Amino acid sequence: MSRIGQLARETVIYGISSIIGRLLNWLLVPLYTQFMAPADYGIVTELYAYVAFLVILYTYGMETAFFRFAAKDQSTSDEVFNQIQTSILATTLVFSAALILLATPITEFLEYPGKERYIYWFAVILAIDSIVSIPFAKLRLAGKAKRFAVAKLVNIMINIGLNLFFIVFCLKISEGSFLKDLRPVIDKFFRRENLADYVFLSNLIANGALLFLLSDLLLKFRPQFNFRKMKQIYIYAFPLLVMGLAGVTNEMLSRAMLKKWLPEGYYPGITNQAALGIFGAAYKLSVFMSLAIQAFRYAAEPFFFSRSSDRDSKVLFGQVMHWFIIFGCIIFVGISLNLDIIGWLFLRSDSYRSGIIVVPVLLLANLFLGVYYNLSAWFKLTDKTYWGTIISVGGAAITVILNIILIPAAGYFGSAVVTLVCYISMSMLSYFLGQKYYPVHYAVAKDIFYILAAAGFVVVGNVLTTGMPGLDKGIHLGLILFFLFLIYATDRKNIIQLSGRLKIHGNKYR
Repeated sequence: MSRIGQLARETVIYGISSIIGRLLNWLLVPLYTQFMAPADYGIVTELYAYVAFLVILYTYGMETAFFRFAAKDQSTSDEVFNQIQTSILATTLVFSAALILLATPITEFLEYPGKERYIYWFAVILAIDSIVSIPFAKLRLAGKAKRFAVAKLVNIMINIGLNLFFIVFCLKISEGSFLKDLRPVIDKFFRRENLADYVFLSNLIANGALLFLLSDLLLKFRPQFNFRKMKQIYIYAFPLLVMGLAGVTNEMLSRAMLKKWLPEGYYPGITNQAALGIFGAAYKLSVFMSLAIQAFRYAAEPFFFSRSSDRDSKVLFGQVMHWFIIFGCIIFVGISLNLDIIGWLFLRSDSYRSGIIVVPVLLLANLFLGVYYNLSAWFKLTDKTYWGTIISVGGAAITVILNIILIPAAGYFGSAVVTLVCYISMSMLSYFLGQKYYPVHYAVAKDIFYILAAAGFVVVGNVLTTGMPGLDKGIHLGLILFFLFLIYATDRKNIIQLSGRLKIHGNKYR
């Protein structure tokens, strides 16, 4: 259990940066939904959906490959870093140059004519993201979670500060709400009708700060390339690239498809662009589950590689899965039964809140995505990454086919259901294949019980509505407390044991 405690502590550190950072970013949602029309927010939603695909293409599995090959022999980790970083730099120049040269046809395809600047900005944003990806991976492998967290938080704080500057400060001055003497200055560079521009510009400037924050690691980089050595890394990473593209298809394709595949007039009085903005804003409310998964992945990926040779590693990995599901189910129940408050706080108009129905489905879908990430350890540790590719491509096929069927029939709720079905299918397939090639001792019956119980509590909470807000909140709170009691009663011994371990190690590091 002490190793579970170690993973938990590192997850907390990564989680603090992820949770605080993403929560701060999440606070931009009420800002956007207050000042931006759904159609404008639809632009942001759509472009970031496509960017998610490009991020995978730019890094093509090299982060995980770095963990795999640098962890094999620590004495050669610097050489592995130099080789992979050289490859990343070369391909980044090619990809960004291609985006810049093709900016006009891309904007015409997206139906944003005359806005080539979006493509130019994202070519630079993506270039910086890829250049710093391996230095960030090096920090994770070295266990420098605090350094990692600080860099991420500074980047996020700059991004948020610039969003507030442009979308609140500059907008209010331009409207004449205050500081009217500054209006001629502000109007020289600020345009109220292009609020989406400032979301992208803020991202660009904040990303530039990462080059400074990681400058020591970047300055130690020495260009080095040996195709014979890199060939082995490419063979390992290529299935991860395909898997990553398939994975982001599962996560983002619904948003990329919605505008073009939704029948015009499906939502009365709302354009498809506006429906995309509503869905994108509601999607943001599943952030807490995404945060848990992201924090877990940052800590777990190097953890799995470093512990794979332990005698009891397969028992250990099963325990990790069990605790992940427990905490994921708590998040799922807690958020789903408080959506009335959360929706009111973060979706600042009724038009955006109309999409809140998708949130419980997306929370559960993201829980299964986290389960899949746990299960994916087997093919990474056995160098059978092609299985990950097959599973992810299968998930992508499910996503495409079901979105084609369900978007016209059920709108963005259909897209949310597709996401859930996809991740459940991927988790099941990965589990059965993993038990064949790398059997791990998972507490399957208990884990399934927790997930089904959590879903049942959420359904009951939504069915038992009286129309009296105070009574409804009392029912929801009672359900949440009862679910926590159920977990404690079922896992009391393990909870006491884990909390004791964490307390001991916490005292040790004070």
